[in-house]
Amino acid sequence: MLHRKGYAVEIVEVSPRDGLQNEAVHVSTANKIALIEHAIASGLRRIEATSFVHPAAVPQMADAEAVMAGVPRRDDVSYSGLVLNRRGFDRAVAAGVNEVNVVVVASETFSQRNQRMSVTDSVHIVRDLVDDARSAGIGVSATIATAFGCPFEGEVSESAVLALAGQMADLGVDEIALADTIGVGVPAQVSRLVAGTAAIAPGIRLRAHFHNTRNTGYANAVAAIDSGVSVLDSSIGGIGGCPFAPDATGNIATEDLVYLLDRSGIATGAQLPELIKASHWLGGILGAQVPGQLARAGGFPG
Repeated sequence: MLHRKGYAVEIVEVSPRDGLQNEAVHVSTANKIALIEHAIASGLRRIEATSFVHPAAVPQMADAEAVMAGVPRRDDVSYSGLVLNRRGFDRAVAAGVNEVNVVVVASETFSQRNQRMSVTDSVHIVRDLVDDARSAGIGVSATIATAFGCPFEGEVSESAVLALAGQMADLGVDEIALADTIGVGVPAQVSRLVAGTAAIAPGIRLRAHFHNTRNTGYANAVAAIDSGVSVLDSSIGGIGGCPFAPDATGNIATEDLVYLLDRSGIATGAQLPELIKASHWLGGILGAQVPGQLARAGGFPG
């Protein structure tokens, strides 16, 4: 119940990648860069800028290098890129990312559908990349996808998730993220998995990634913070979804999350008025009202 006044939570803004990747409307490179500029103006300092996957798999991310070439370069802003294999990693390094987000999946079927490889093979890829990332001065964040449930297999064993977390810790990643890829998790589940991950990966920064598909995303964010998570993913406007997960809807909205945390005395460094402006701007670019609620109602007090 947010018993953490005086606590600070870092927000990773994922709208440029996880937010836009499933949008039917093609978003230009210039507007992707503008979205990142809106995020920075809002006080956000970690931004998942793009993904280095094959353009045929995710056409919306085909301009990854062009996006990275155009983003503002600031000492206080860290850009991450999603990578799934060696080719993607090499592209990300060449494009000048500050960190890579590697993905391992807790369910075999989703791993085959999303990454076209087994879970074991994805772990081997992380093992292959960690030392090279360290040599390049790039951080490594490992996301455990479908940690709370799989669209194809249903329930995912918590022991399987924790086993993956242990493997990531053993490989020396900088951060481990638990991702509710399809928005099925509930707070009790979040608390158990965060506690288990913290026990099996002591000293490693914990991040959580929630979708609001079944309207539990914000409750899950509260549970994650109460359990000791210090980093949360969110997306301006609450846009997002996975092309390989049926009926997976948007991320939790950054502006909604910041309102929740601000009113709870938890610092984020983000500025709500700027986030509301960014959300309205993004809705105009997409030609539709974004899923987030806060931008419609406004902050309080007004």
